[in-house]
Amino acid sequence: MKLQTLAGFLTLAAVLTSCKNEQEKNTTAQTHNAEQPFEYVAEQFADIKVLRYQIPSWDKLTLKEKELVYYLTQAGTAGRDIFWDQNYKHNLKIRKALEEIYQNYQGDKNATDWANFEIYLKRVWFSNGIHHHYSMDKIKPDFSQAYFETLLKETNTTLAPEIVAILFNDQDNKKVNLDESKGLIAGSAVNFYDKGITDKQAEDFYKAIKPIDPNRPYSYGLNSKLVRNTAGKIEEKVWKSGGMYGAAIDKVIYWLEKAQGVAENKAQADALVLLIQYYKTGNLKTWDDYNIAWLKVTEGNIDYIQGFVEVYNDPLGARGSYESVVQIKDFDMSAKMEKISHEAQWFEDNSPLFPQHKKKKVVGISYKTVIVAGEAGDSSPSTPIGVNLPNADWIRAEHGSKSVSLGNIVEAYNNAGGADRLKEFAHDVEEIALEEEYGQDADKLHTALHEVVGHASGQINPGIGTPKETLKSYASTLEEGRADLVGLFYLYNPKIQELGLTDNWKKTGMAAYDGYIRNGLLTQLVRLEPGADIEEAHMRNRQWVSAWVFEKGKKDNVIEKVVRDGKTYFNITNYEKLHDLFGQLLKETQRIKSEGDYNAAKALVENYGVKVDQQIHKEVLARNAKFKSAPYNGFINPLLVPKTNKNGKITDIIVTQPKSFAEQMLYYSKNFGFLPLDN
Repeated sequence: MKLQTLAGFLTLAAVLTSCKNEQEKNTTAQTHNAEQPFEYVAEQFADIKVLRYQIPSWDKLTLKEKELVYYLTQAGTAGRDIFWDQNYKHNLKIRKALEEIYQNYQGDKNATDWANFEIYLKRVWFSNGIHHHYSMDKIKPDFSQAYFETLLKETNTTLAPEIVAILFNDQDNKKVNLDESKGLIAGSAVNFYDKGITDKQAEDFYKAIKPIDPNRPYSYGLNSKLVRNTAGKIEEKVWKSGGMYGAAIDKVIYWLEKAQGVAENKAQADALVLLIQYYKTGNLKTWDDYNIAWLKVTEGNIDYIQGFVEVYNDPLGARGSYESVVQIKDFDMSAKMEKISHEAQWFEDNSPLFPQHKKKKVVGISYKTVIVAGEAGDSSPSTPIGVNLPNADWIRAEHGSKSVSLGNIVEAYNNAGGADRLKEFAHDVEEIALEEEYGQDADKLHTALHEVVGHASGQINPGIGTPKETLKSYASTLEEGRADLVGLFYLYNPKIQELGLTDNWKKTGMAAYDGYIRNGLLTQLVRLEPGADIEEAHMRNRQWVSAWVFEKGKKDNVIEKVVRDGKTYFNITNYEKLHDLFGQLLKETQRIKSEGDYNAAKALVENYGVKVDQQIHKEVLARNAKFKSAPYNGFINPLLVPKTNKNGKITDIIVTQPKSFAEQMLYYSKNFGFLPLDN
């Protein structure tokens, strides 16, 4: 589970030589001059700001550790096109056509239409397809179909007419649809189900599978597309070597095997062996075994996330999107924040949950602040700031979980500017001062509490199915809201000061509460088009949490709605009572999960988390219009360049920065485009 922000066959020598030569030809890639300020902002277009991040501890790594990071990042990027195809069945064909036009067009590049074409391509790159990465709506070109057809003709680029038409019409308008009245599968363009398969047929397919151990169910559907075979029977098309996406998965396996050869310790090597075996077989038992082995790897400086992991992009919450994050431990920050994981039992015991919903023994929780060295798939270019895995509840209960905060990503966000919005939407100077003094620390603590304590807390009642079975399309937003509520409940608690995590728990909590309510009820609305409902799971959870406590606190005026000079603000008048309301909502949200109460989950989300006050939305958009900073951020990845001797042996690996977003995207397509256009 991830927390969103505000947010490489050949022989090894031949492969390294090939990569090295390509990167040396790429003369615009640069190493950073430490004497000059680092340029965090690369460029901005449409509603996107593209940033850069540094890898500050790189030179402290041994050569073997650098090799491990390099192989893992190559493995991650090798599977990049899997995510593109998962997002939409025509994405790879569309990207190929757009890139051919971009690289070969010789016409008027000063024309407005050409500028709009470039922006459209960059938006498609950023979203890993033609649907917006956050709103899930199809990205509409700001140029005509006639102009696009002219570009195709003048560059001798081919794209089927029916696919060209899709770019401009209303077909496949929503990547992930959560409106049950339209059919969750039927209304979604995501490439997880054959056309014509209904929600009920998919659910019945998995209900017919009898788990070997009901207390330790496999993550059925996690690594497959559900299709109808030539006989008309529904079956899984598994993502594995020799199966669907096999060409890319074989490349992932290649680099993982190289990583295994330079693993830091036996536990890490053993986990990689299981991950490789999983990719070779597609066996979900092996996936569980891998996750348990991965949890046991707590020593060493390097870690990673790799596989079909998060299920947000599946309207039924079963299928995992491909992703990769490669991490280097930040020792100083980890030592500070690991105090939270050491106190996990205290947090569980002192939570406001019903006693039967509390874990009697919290096991195996680890927390680290990490330095990201490379991301791919569902984590790039738009990245989380925190992650807690694995997602299987039974594994978390029996074996624990790993939580990470992506420290250098947070640092890049904090250095990318954008303080003016605070002054526009904060109620008064006191709120601004609190945010400026304690806001960043409060955000870091909320991330830590959300990931470490939040996702690890509570337990499901015996005999109740998994949340994807019981809560269905509401499972993801309920889980994210539940974890947010755990963080909010404990942010306003002297325990965090007792642990040395802040010098003033009350002011830290106040800043956190101000920021959460301000975002949940106002500022996150800048991400929506006029008239739109909220679809994305994290946005939904921020609104239903904020709207619920606002409504329930009206009697005592806990949160005051203020209209001043035609502008709306939300002012917290009683932080103690708001803390109590967060506790009440946490108790109810955990009850819903523990009991599998679908109707209560639906009522909570639909009543508080979906519909937007259109007057306030219109006002927020108007107030936000004066700001140049885009509402969405993402990253160019640093490029790791191996240096080799005459025998092809790696002697060092250098960190470089691609000069532009377009440069990196074209490099990836050229060097990591392993999938056929039809899968």
